[in-house]
Amino acid sequence: MTKQTFDQFSEELWVTAVQVATVWTSPASPRSIDEDGLTNPTDIDGWTGSLNYESTVALSDENRIQTQTLYAEAVIVTETKDDWAHVVIPTQPSVKDERGYPGWMPLNQLEKVNKQDWRRKESAAVTSQHAWLEAEDGQNMMKLSYMTILPVEIEADTRVKVNTPHGYYYLQKNDVTIFRSDQGLPKQPGTELLKAGESYVGLNYFWGGMSSFGYDCSGFAYAMHKANGYQIPRDAGDQAQSGQNIPYNRLEPGDLLFFAYEEGKGKLHHVGFYYGSGKMLHSPQTGRGIELTDLKGTTYEKELCAATRYWQQAEERS
Repeated sequence: MTKQTFDQFSEELWVTAVQVATVWTSPASPRSIDEDGLTNPTDIDGWTGSLNYESTVALSDENRIQTQTLYAEAVIVTETKDDWAHVVIPTQPSVKDERGYPGWMPLNQLEKVNKQDWRRKESAAVTSQHAWLEAEDGQNMMKLSYMTILPVEIEADTRVKVNTPHGYYYLQKNDVTIFRSDQGLPKQPGTELLKAGESYVGLNYFWGGMSSFGYDCSGFAYAMHKANGYQIPRDAGDQAQSGQNIPYNRLEPGDLLFFAYEEGKGKLHHVGFYYGSGKMLHSPQTGRGIELTDLKGTTYEKELCAATRYWQQAEERS
């Protein structure tokens, strides 16, 4: 999956024009302390670093943030209101809207491009935790997130020339994986999902986070699947419904584990990767970083309510 076809879009394509754009519940959702996340360019490190525990928790408890999009990620604009656009995000499946994940973005974080100019045989996916988008002279222009995907114009010895919402720029080849746009990134086994996720141990949790500047639990699951060739739903509840159900006695590394309140009988609230040997790799909650933890003797052991698999065995992929 993660195909770059853009078939569902009109000839004019709206794409994200900042390193990470936060998608809000409504235009009234951001606070004054969120200004660094609303500008173009954004300062994601500065914004998330300036929030204390209480103001970060409020992003979820007060239902302010829905999700995020990465640089050049395409959206469908359904409505504009003052300086805001209501969008749906086709790359992030959701039961909230059959077209993609819905929410509100600042108009200044979007750029309109011609779909034909955006179509390229190959695409480059950032596979380093972060990569600098460079000018022709090598000057660092923008710090991009893991799994940012850009159309490839020319591949050279050490750099790849890519099309962006701001014109042509460059990425170091050792920071990206180049793939056929119509085929998507190759599908990998569950162990590769874990290998990708291990790189982010210690990264702070961020509600609604879909980038290597900070993931929430389902955003972490989504991104590691994306990196290994699978497009899965954005939210944990949808992820639990859409995958292949796996009995607990047949769990394999890379499967997703789901947790619900009231010892597994209440509302589903969390997702993590089964790591093997009774361990879980997950992005836990505000104030804690991505971690590898034992399930035995924890609240998670009591709250386990489902397990699903999206990755494929080698014989299925061939």
